[in-house]
Amino acid sequence: MSLREDVAAIDWARVTSELDARGSSTLPRLLTSEVCRELATLYDTEGLFRSRVVMSRHGFGRGEYKYFDYPLPAPVAELRTALYPHLVPVADRWNEAMGIEVRYPADHSAFVERCHAAGQVRPTPLLLRYGADDYNCLHQDLYGEHVFPLQVAILLSEPERDFSGGEFVLTEQRPRMQSRPEVVPLRQGDAVVFAVHHRPVQGTRGMYRVQLRHGVSRVRSGNRHTLGVIFHDAT
Repeated sequence: MSLREDVAAIDWARVTSELDARGSSTLPRLLTSEVCRELATLYDTEGLFRSRVVMSRHGFGRGEYKYFDYPLPAPVAELRTALYPHLVPVADRWNEAMGIEVRYPADHSAFVERCHAAGQVRPTPLLLRYGADDYNCLHQDLYGEHVFPLQVAILLSEPERDFSGGEFVLTEQRPRMQSRPEVVPLRQGDAVVFAVHHRPVQGTRGMYRVQLRHGVSRVRSGNRHTLGVIFHDAT
């Protein structure tokens, strides 16, 4: 099957239920080991990226990442366009529940046009590379006025073979409560879909917003590569 067919075959009812319940959901074996290795090797390929960020220079953690430039590599572009329409119903429903008027077009290209019309013209899919003792501080990927509420991270390396440690971590901050952490276990090729910024939660007195942040715990040994698929572009 093609990547688009693989995405269509996902149990999206389960994914939706898990997103509503905790703000994240896993997509097991979204990519094959071969595709993961091919994507990881792109990190050292010249001419594919618009910028490189060394995290320690900005207080983001340790390690580094690179943002792809347009045109995106075929698997990355296909993931972006194939995943997006399955997430639009969740994004629209969440915004409605939180009293946010923004709604999203069914086709990703139309959403990108919206971003570009507002000056958000730089692509945001990225490759991240961590070595021993590297980590990523808790953060949110907000790049401008137009933000799609969900994003995807795909682990390209195999835990306990390529690296140890380096768990994907989410925290959720509810009003007047301490933050709730969650570690998302991933194997090579697994993806996690998660809230970029906030999501609605039904409380005893109605609906309220909770803030989410994500990061990566310390890599204890080896090298860890991740593909980040963000659906809005950056200013």
